[in-house]
Amino acid sequence: MLAVPLLASTHFATGRVRRLIEDYGLLVVAAGAAVLGVVGVALYVVGDRELFRTMVERYGLYALLFVFVLEGAMLLYFAPSEALVPAAIAVLLPPDAGLAGYATIIGVAVAGATVGQYALFVLAKRGGREYLLAKPWFRVSTDQLARFERWFQRWGLVVVPVSNALLFTRGMVTVPAGLADMDDRRFVVLSALGTAVFETWLAAGWHLLAPTVAGVL
Repeated sequence: MLAVPLLASTHFATGRVRRLIEDYGLLVVAAGAAVLGVVGVALYVVGDRELFRTMVERYGLYALLFVFVLEGAMLLYFAPSEALVPAAIAVLLPPDAGLAGYATIIGVAVAGATVGQYALFVLAKRGGREYLLAKPWFRVSTDQLARFERWFQRWGLVVVPVSNALLFTRGMVTVPAGLADMDDRRFVVLSALGTAVFETWLAAGWHLLAPTVAGVL
């Protein structure tokens, strides 16, 4: 008999959480995006690759998570996406680090980038095309955005993980997916999947090339 009140209480609590997310989720995302925008501008003005290295050396995985949130939200201008995981591995892991160490770096990178991409996705979904194009921190031209919109229209959902897994196209389909009113959960899963592939092959490449690089240096 106790199971019925317990289930009712659980259902009520779940409903309240859901209503809170629906009512205030966008506000939280928008506020977070605003903070990330300010930080992104500051990093763009004063930042460079050494700043990334210094942050990671001092604050470890927390700094790495923060940096990847900026990367996912397309607010990281001082370092290319392709350099972040190799740099983090070089700074945080010993030369004989095992699979668990690499997996941790990749996991943090995927989590941070997915959060950042989702924030941008929601802004595109709620704010619209012209809203983003008018923002100075959104550094995608009208022609570039139109090209990636055509990609999304032609290939559909599959282009989200594929573009995230490739050089030079990471994150570019985030905004078209939002503008097309793609389902949030599908976007998060597919975005994370593509990022996981991208960061994994970067980590594997660094693992293979690190001895050669160290020998040259």
